[in-house]
Amino acid sequence: MILVVAEQRDGTLNRASLETIAAAQSTGDAIKIAVLGSGVDAVAQELGKAAASEVIAVDDPALKDYTADGFVMALEQLFAAETPDRVFLPHTYQTRDFAPALAARVTRPLITDCIAVKDGAYVRPMFQGKLQADIAVNDAGPHIATFQIGAYRADAMKAGSAPVRQASVAIDAAKIRQKPEAPFKEAKQAVDLSQAERIVAVGRGIKAQEHVALAQQLAAAMGAELAASRPICDAGWLPMDRQIGSSGQTVAPKLYVALGISGAIQHLVGMKGSRTIVAVNKDPEAPILEIADYGIVGDLFEIVPAMIAALNA
Repeated sequence: MILVVAEQRDGTLNRASLETIAAAQSTGDAIKIAVLGSGVDAVAQELGKAAASEVIAVDDPALKDYTADGFVMALEQLFAAETPDRVFLPHTYQTRDFAPALAARVTRPLITDCIAVKDGAYVRPMFQGKLQADIAVNDAGPHIATFQIGAYRADAMKAGSAPVRQASVAIDAAKIRQKPEAPFKEAKQAVDLSQAERIVAVGRGIKAQEHVALAQQLAAAMGAELAASRPICDAGWLPMDRQIGSSGQTVAPKLYVALGISGAIQHLVGMKGSRTIVAVNKDPEAPILEIADYGIVGDLFEIVPAMIAALNA
């Protein structure tokens, strides 16, 4: 049995959790889904729409605000009660914080940043995506794996009707060493591109900062988020939270429109999981055209205005 630990914040489910459920479903094994927090009934019911044996709501006042200590204590007890063969989690910032401590507490192997499960082994990128390694766990006991955002598509998750069960855990609040603080105000301005269903991304082909407005117009017409490759963010033309790639965000939207992006491997590893990729580039040899579902070879300054006009017609 695979236990998927979903992630939520303030009653909102992280879309990456659905991707991890899809990863677990792809194995063909039985699945249970757990969600931790305080007052998580609504999130648990939402997760119940997935094809799984059951959803386990781990609800405790001590879990209202995320702390690594609280989550480790809760999951240690949950693992002992459920005895899963494997535990899958989304590779989010929160998971990166507590998963190593959890693995050390339960003395089980941890494989991070996986992009696939193949013949019982886990595939994970190495050297910024230039190579892929197959990681096999020889230990017969349970182990923990985290899955890179965008490795599986959220819309690939199989729907179902899973019953929801409450699970009680005993958390000693006095043993929680961390004190949660309010998020930085700047976080309100940040964008989580991993949750976007449509993205328009720009690269060096946009030529100048003033031309970014053209891509913004296309994004607005499509109801999409605006993103960029690293050179655009390094130049300060767009904020760093808009960067996609190995040193930025990893995304898997339903539609990804790449404008003037050549397709360096560092960028491709951040968006190759997109359901439909449309690339506009004047270079017919651009690497991104090799993975694009639809490639347009031409001048983006002629093509994008035509796309905007057609969308607004």
